Amino acid sequence: MRLAALLAAVATAGVLAFPVAGPAQQPAPKRPAAVHPVPVGNEAARQQAMREELNQNTVTVISGNPNGAYLYLANDMSAVLDDGNALRVLPVIGKGGYQNMMDVLHLRGVDLGITQSNIMSYLKKTGEFGSNIDQRVAYITKLHSEEMHVLVGPGIERVQELSGKTVNFSDVGSGTQFSARLIFDLLGIKAKEINVGQGDGYQMVKNGEIAATVLIAGKPTGAYAKFKLEPGMKLLPVPYTEALEQDYFPAKLTSEDYPNLIPKGQSIDTVAVGAVLAVYNWPRDTDRYRRVAAFTDAFFTKFAEFQKPARHPKWKEVNLNTTLKGWKRFPAAEEWLLRSERQAGGIDPALARAQAAKAAPYNPAEQQRLFQQFMEWAKNQPGK
Repeated sequence: MRLAALLAAVATAGVLAFPVAGPAQQPAPKRPAAVHPVPVGNEAARQQAMREELNQNTVTVISGNPNGAYLYLANDMSAVLDDGNALRVLPVIGKGGYQNMMDVLHLRGVDLGITQSNIMSYLKKTGEFGSNIDQRVAYITKLHSEEMHVLVGPGIERVQELSGKTVNFSDVGSGTQFSARLIFDLLGIKAKEINVGQGDGYQMVKNGEIAATVLIAGKPTGAYAKFKLEPGMKLLPVPYTEALEQDYFPAKLTSEDYPNLIPKGQSIDTVAVGAVLAVYNWPRDTDRYRRVAAFTDAFFTKFAEFQKPARHPKWKEVNLNTTLKGWKRFPAAEEWLLRSERQAGGIDPALARAQAAKAAPYNPAEQQRLFQQFMEWAKNQPGK
């Protein structure tokens, strides 16, 4: 860098400063007169103003790798919400739920992260990130659900029968490994864990080397959509018990999701964990809070854009009003939802949600459509 600066200064002065080799009696070249930097004045100020403008309205979202939905959702956020220098959203590839939570807490420059809903109760229990974790990290919204898939070999009819048997919990550090351990523990299942990819896990179940392979991911997953059942193999139901109510949701896998694995017209009960858009809970009087609040306003205001066909299909499951047990909503998000409720004419959104759930059980996309349709109708009633 010093050499570059010197060359630039010399070029400005129009003087060649390289010494020339020659006979010993040749006089040494004269040194150039001292060159003073050219004042940059307005140019430096302009560059600084541009730098501040680019940074003051930019937020980063740490997501996942290209094999899962997280990165695609973050990319959709950028596509829908970017508004020149008024708001920019930068997707960042991450490693998954647990690491993303750590990055939101500690990695400089990370504003938001996609993680799993069950991680909050886990961290409260273990105290790994401190006793006040629920004060330091908040959520903007629950995203889609990630369903539990349990593919087993012959002779196993109930998930409890996996106790004492070898089960693949997918790759080390994956969201599947993190959540499968917690779910099995809550169900009282003590399996012998191994960690391989789902393709290898399928082959090992097929060959009788292990009893089952587990995957927790948004349906339909690419891997399971390609699998074919060999004699005795099946997708196993996972019961939704009281022990799972804190962090998990009832779900179904259908023949439409996996025509190669589930007979036509049939479905299998399972459980799901929610993906969550999490944020560090910045104090209100900070620039980071202001930036995330601007993101939140744009995200909620333009949310209908996420549910159009060009975006990832999992957006159709998102219910902005869903609350998460054990989590606190980011204040800017809570305030936006309250304003929206007032504009709807005082209709209780929780009641409307409950009615939509009854009208379309196990169909989050239809529930969301019915809710939005009703709230729009209520907002336009005379006198509202």
